[in-house]
Amino acid sequence: MKADRDTVVRLVKTARGQMDGVLKMVEDDRYCVDIATQLMAVQSVLRKAEREILKAHMASCVKDALLSDNAEEKMEELLGLIDQVTR
Repeated sequence: MKADRDTVVRLVKTARGQMDGVLKMVEDDRYCVDIATQLMAVQSVLRKAEREILKAHMASCVKDALLSDNAEEKMEELLGLIDQVTR
């Protein structure tokens, strides 16, 4: 992985901690909107981690593929990136 490992680890651990909180909220039968709000916060942190990883991927793997003479490699990297972003 080419992304800043410390940043990604921090974000994923934050999301894990938030998920533990969401689970406790569900077990405690908390207000639905509060649970949904916390789930959106978890999704936001995970999107940040994903964005960090994809930016690094573009700056390394995709860039290397584009600079190569291998057209198939270029297409594979670009199509893989498009698939990831549009899912």
